[in-house]
Parts: sequence; C-alpha cells; structure tokens
Amino acid sequence: MGLLSKKDAALITDPLADNNPITIQVLGICSALAITAQLKASIVMAISVLFVMGVGNVVISAIRNIIPSKIRIIVQLTVVAALVIIVDQVLKAFAYELSKELSVFVGLIITNCIIMGRFEAFALGNGLWRSFLDGIGNALGYGVILIIVGFFRELLGSGTLLGFPVLGDPIAKTGLYSIGYENNGFMLLSPMALIVVGIIIWVQRTRNKALIED
Repeated sequence: MGLLSKKDAALITDPLADNNPITIQVLGICSALAITAQLKASIVMAISVLFVMGVGNVVISAIRNIIPSKIRIIVQLTVVAALVIIVDQVLKAFAYELSKELSVFVGLIITNCIIMGRFEAFALGNGLWRSFLDGIGNALGYGVILIIVGFFRELLGSGTLLGFPVLGDPIAKTGLYSIGYENNGFMLLSPMALIVVGIIIWVQRTRNKALIED
C-alpha cells in the first residue's frame, strides 16, 4: 500500500489539472497578472504561497475546534499574516533585489482568495494530514500556472529565462535576432498574462470536454 490513499493523492493531483485554482476556480488571478513578467519572480511567489498554504492549513486544522465561529475569519487572517511576514523577512534577508521587485505582492498573499478559501472550505473541517495535502496541492496548482505564464512572458517578451539570454543578443543580432526576430514587448504588459492564462484554459477544456460549462 502506498503512502497516500486515492482520496489523499487526489488532494494533490486534482488542483494540478482538472480543479486548478486559477484556470478552473478562477482564483488568485491578480498575482498571475502582476508578477509573471519574469520567471524568477513567478517561481519565488509560487514557493512563498506553497509555504503559506502548507503551514497555514495545518495551523488552522490544529486549532479548528477552539476557534469561535464568529471570529474565524480574523483568526485565519492572523495566521496567514504571520506566515507572510516570515516569507517577507526571509526574502529581504536572502533575496533583497527580488523582494523589491515583488514589492507589495508578497504582502497581498494575505488576501489571496485561494488561501482563505482553503482555510474556510477544507482546513476547518479536516485533520492535519489531509489539510496539509490540500494546501500543498492547491499551492502547486497555483504555482504551476504562475511558472508557465512567467516562462512564456519572459521568453517572448525579453528573450531571456531567469535573466539569461536564450534567443540570442538583440543588440548584436545573434541567434534568432539574426534572422529578424524581435521581442514582443506586449508580453511584458499585465493584459498579456490574462491572454496566456486564457490559452491555458482553452487547452485544458480542449483536452477534457467535461470542463466545458453548458
């Protein structure tokens, strides 16, 4: 018997595909638009949300029986705010330039619909292990979309990946630039992130017709 039962494994695998928090549930769109012009920022945001959701779900699950229902949202916000402060301080200590690029968007993890939604819908009603898996699964689903969008926006908009040129030098006209290729500056604008997400949604629904609404 494997480490995870079918139901437990589904908590991780479902958000990666047919129940993705961004492309299916349409949550967390703001950060997908705002910080995905660079792949590095997308990866760091994905890791940050992974930490906050994984730990946050466990904390909420652990104290779920002692949280008064009337103040549960305040308690959830307090937990996620504490975790976001930890993420913010770690970034400032070890990746200061990147923390400046992400700016207020790290702080806005506090109000991320995906995190608050999983606290409310899952962690408050399930045990520690399943809550942890649910947090990790949804964070991975969120992170995968951020990384895909960041990959294409940086590649097509700047000709780089993680800051390294991969298509050649646009000034010296080497690589693809030698045959007339030019970077698409529109890819660096926030609306293009929405278009890339739209293409991902179209691919998902083409692959799985059950996702198409009547």
